[in-house]
Amino acid sequence: MNFDYTDDQRAIREGVAAVASRFGDDYWRARDDDGKFPVEFHKAMAESGWLGITMPEEYGGAALGVAEAAIMMNEIAHHGGGMAACSTVHINLFGPHPILVYGSQDQKDRWIPNLVSGKDQVCFGVTEPDAGLDTTKIRTFAKKVDGGYVVNGQKIWTTTAQVASKVLLLTRTTPLEECAKPTDGMTIFYTDLDRDKIKVTLIPKMGRKAVDSNNTFYDDLFIPDSDRIGEEGKGFRYLLDSLNPERVLVAAEAIGIGQDALSRAANYAQERKVFGRTIGKNQAIQHPLAESWAHLEAAWSMTMKAAWLYDNKRPCGPEANAAKLLGGRSGHKACENAVMTHGGLGYAKEYHVERLYREVMLTRLAPVSEQMILSFLGERVLGQEKSY
Repeated sequence: MNFDYTDDQRAIREGVAAVASRFGDDYWRARDDDGKFPVEFHKAMAESGWLGITMPEEYGGAALGVAEAAIMMNEIAHHGGGMAACSTVHINLFGPHPILVYGSQDQKDRWIPNLVSGKDQVCFGVTEPDAGLDTTKIRTFAKKVDGGYVVNGQKIWTTTAQVASKVLLLTRTTPLEECAKPTDGMTIFYTDLDRDKIKVTLIPKMGRKAVDSNNTFYDDLFIPDSDRIGEEGKGFRYLLDSLNPERVLVAAEAIGIGQDALSRAANYAQERKVFGRTIGKNQAIQHPLAESWAHLEAAWSMTMKAAWLYDNKRPCGPEANAAKLLGGRSGHKACENAVMTHGGLGYAKEYHVERLYREVMLTRLAPVSEQMILSFLGERVLGQEKSY
């Protein structure tokens, strides 16, 4: 068992750091204030080749694994941008996976190079207001017509729909009541985000203001047959291929944000003097920070284990879910401890830890709730009866 990074993995950290460090705290605070998409950061990451880290080399990618992608996202999260920075590139790493596995050669040739270069940005249309995590209950419907499909329905929490040119869309093509299994009858499309047929409305939210979240309404959107991925009715199965990598990446991001906040808190504790001594001499300050370090390191070990299992084509559902649970919780607690270490100034924007605290909350909520993870582990690992 080797816990050391390979030369390539060390190079990834150094290369990503070289780009991310060009965008300091002032840049990310400005994006948190104005809500503008981090175009400059996205462009810099694309020009440096990082958007294609998991993509095949023939499309301009690096053909590396989820472990390398996790290292990249963890490093991005170290540099003050929080989930705004991570989400700017995150969907490129897991969202297009159904295209790579189930898309035709023509589809790969048409779509992947533009994602790697940053020419196209994609949003992900899966979640619906009345379905939530019960994806089988989605109602957005694609009706078969000559040459393609006509789509009507609504999605919620569609990330980057304000700036995206493409959408990876999950729809029903067979009504639920006509399916042998609830997971049947769903189909995935990758198509143009036609704003004449898709209404996009912004959702104001707690954090990650620079990377928009939206309600999207589909009104007679025509999608050609050539934009359907794989076979009709098998979209849910195709979607499952990207779930475990996404959990690993979210864990890596949460841990990186927590590590960033912890570093800021430790530095502040060494500098801030109260009652004639640095506050870091007080165990009430020192111990919570030390505990956060231990929890973040443990979460990172689980994250890399899950990534290794996935990259070696081993089952990794429990580990990927546990990594997401532990990463989100340890990252969130580290940010909370950082705010508390700064005292009243932790509540001020000047020191940035309040922003990191708001940013990291998302990793505990999405893409799957902690309660669903615990139910999954209870059932699949511990053999308990299904609880939902």
